[in-house]
Order: sequence, then C-alpha cells, then structure tokens
Amino acid sequence: MKPSLPSSALALALAAWAAPARADDPAPPAPAPEPAPAPAPAPQKPAPPPYSVPWQLRPIVAPRVLRAESSLAFYEDAAGKGGFTDATLVTAAYRIDGTGPATAGLAPVVRWGFVTDDPAPGNKTRGGFVMVNPLVGAAYALKLGAGMRANAFFGATIPVGGGGGDSPDPGSLNSRQKGLNSRAQLDNAMFAVNDFTVIPGASVAYVDHGVTVQVEATLLHLMRVRGDAQQPEASKTNSTMGLHVGYFVVPQLSIGGELRYQRWFNAPFAVERDRTGRSRDTATFAIGPRAHFKLGSVGTIRPGVSYQRGLDRPFAASTPNYHVVQLDVPLFL
Repeated sequence: MKPSLPSSALALALAAWAAPARADDPAPPAPAPEPAPAPAPAPQKPAPPPYSVPWQLRPIVAPRVLRAESSLAFYEDAAGKGGFTDATLVTAAYRIDGTGPATAGLAPVVRWGFVTDDPAPGNKTRGGFVMVNPLVGAAYALKLGAGMRANAFFGATIPVGGGGGDSPDPGSLNSRQKGLNSRAQLDNAMFAVNDFTVIPGASVAYVDHGVTVQVEATLLHLMRVRGDAQQPEASKTNSTMGLHVGYFVVPQLSIGGELRYQRWFNAPFAVERDRTGRSRDTATFAIGPRAHFKLGSVGTIRPGVSYQRGLDRPFAASTPNYHVVQLDVPLFL
C-alpha cells in the first residue's frame, strides 16, 4: 500500500535528523551572552553637619551667599524720648571651585550698606539717609578634621561713604554714627567714612552633632584719607572678638547666642579724653532663632531674628539705652 504524504514527510525529517552534518552546513547560532550584572550603586556621601550661622561674626565656611541684614535699633535721648535707627548691610560672597573641598576654599567677599535715622521728637539733631563705606576682601576656609574648621580673612574698606569730609552734612554725620552703634560697633570700619582700613581676621569653630561653637578675632587699622578738619587723628587701631554658640533643635530650626567685645588699642582722641574709659570698649550679646529651608535646586535660605543688647555702658546706660532687633536673611547658593 502506498504511504500517505504525511508519513513520507515524517520519514524525511527523521532521516535528515539522523544524517551526519556536512562541512558546508551552516553552524548553529551561538547562544546569546548573559547580560552583565548591574553595577553596584555608589555609596552616598554623608550630609555635612549643620552649621549655625552667626549673627555678626563671619561665617566659618567659604560660602556662595547673598545676605541682607537689618539692625533695627531703638534708643533714648537725655529726655527719655525714643529714636530709631535702621542699619542695613548687604553681603555677597562666591566660593571659587577647585580651591578646596565642599564649603571650604577661597571666597571673595563684597559688602555695602546704608543707614536711616529718625531722632527722638523735638530733638535738634537731624537724621536722614546715608551710605557707608563698601568693604572688599576674601576669606579662606579650612576643614581640619574631627569637626574642626578654621577661616582666615583679609579685607579693606573704600572711603567713599557719606557724612564725612571737612564739612559733613549734619544729618548724614548723625545717621552714620547711630548706625555704628546699632551694629554694636563691630563693623566700625564701614562707618569710618574718612578712613581707609585694612582688616585681617581669623576664626576657629567646632561644627558637629548639631552643635556650633565658634570664636573669632579681628584687627582693624584705620588710616585717615580725608576730613582732617573734623578728625584730628591720622590713624587708629581697633579690635573685635566674639563667641558664637548654636544648637539645632530640629534640622529646620537652630538657636544661636553670641557674645561680642570691641576695644580700641590706639583710640581716637575723643576716646582718649574720656576719663571714665567707658567709650574705649563695648560688650554686647545677641540671641535668637534661625530657620533652615531648602529652595529646591537654588540653595538653602536661613532667615533669623535676634535680640541684641549692651552688657555695659555706654549702650546699657539710661541714655542711649539701646535695644536692637536684627533681621537676617542669608541665601546660600
């Protein structure tokens, strides 16, 4: 009986399978290579410990920052009537890449400001608006290990502020003098508009475990370049020192306190003539909260408010009896 077509096809397939492969037969395809294992994720760097930004001391880090500070000072005249001063300073600093690890290295700094003063009602002293000296300089920040940091600073002022010269406007002169007091006399070179000032300084800090402890010392040598008729001394030398302690209650909130001391080494003649010695040095403190918020890819904003007060005369005397509130808004980029 003749086999059917399906049976013949099956026989041919079995024969082809059993037949030895010939040299001209194509080689079977190579098996697909197994995919390479995915690389292990790179270990994430731990976040740097949070830093409590001081109220009037210099930052220990080398920042990229835009900062606006307003010191709102309330004072009394000899009649017990109140006056008001607003001293506002604006600071910009830019850390240069490649000069150190993150938050360290070299950062040029520019600072400028202005003052408005509103004397007590009925007071014959005039107030008004005045610009103060700009300051230019650079800071170099170091990481020392074990939470320790250091910062060296050198700057100078440009004597172009208002209220200076041989015949200063009385209102401008009064405003810049009141602005100096509202800043606890720590930024005195910016308010010494007749002087060119060189400013070396250094600071050391411990920053870890949510705690910041920072100490700072600065020397200011002021040299008169104008206003001989109003300012008899050709030069004078001042110093400032400070201690800042900050603690993070939660990552978004810190509390910071500060002690500051200012003393003349080579004092102006008016200070030399003060037999009480109370104008030769000043001691002040500041305390207040500061918030810390991320602004997406822009940076971190750290707004804060502090209360500041003198610890001795003249600031703590019945006149002028200064009470100062500082509003501080730094944006770290």
